[in-house]
Amino acid sequence: MKSKKLFFISIFFVVFNLSAQNNSNQLLMRAIIYQGDTLPYMALDTIKYYYYEFKGSNKEYIAYTKLVRDVKKAYPYAKLISNKVNEINAYLNTITNSKILEKEKDRLEKELRSQYEKDIRNLTRSQGKILIKLIHRETQKTSYNLIKDYRGGFLTSVYQGIAKVFGLDLKDSYDPNGKDRNIEIIVTLIENGQL
Repeated sequence: MKSKKLFFISIFFVVFNLSAQNNSNQLLMRAIIYQGDTLPYMALDTIKYYYYEFKGSNKEYIAYTKLVRDVKKAYPYAKLISNKVNEINAYLNTITNSKILEKEKDRLEKELRSQYEKDIRNLTRSQGKILIKLIHRETQKTSYNLIKDYRGGFLTSVYQGIAKVFGLDLKDSYDPNGKDRNIEIIVTLIENGQL
């Protein structure tokens, strides 16, 4: 009889240990009770839905497709410039000697020109305008101020004069809720992988 009791007690402990919950691989999450049932609750990101209705002739549609093309061409350069500005600032902040700092600025400018000048020169005028706006969006500084930070006021004025000859303005700022709303929508769609 004692052996039967020991057998059942040992089985009880084995079963109890097997049925115990292992908390190491469980996920804690919020829950709500809806009509007596407990349901998991998870906040989701807001989804924006954009719908364009082109009224009238095809001019609006053609203008929109050109804008999409131009933003898709200019946006990667704006992201690249933003990343390069962050890298260069981090590097230049480590230099304390002003002569070495100026030499490094010159070296970095030559290096960047050799890598990207040909590609950026191949942009159309409208793509250039969009790039100037997107640089302001990505860096929170206008192109004019970025050049002024690195090259000084005189050279910045020269670049601004050259830009004006081609119908561009390095002081253009980005207004995502106003005149640049369509560009912001297209950039959002690109970032979400929808374009």
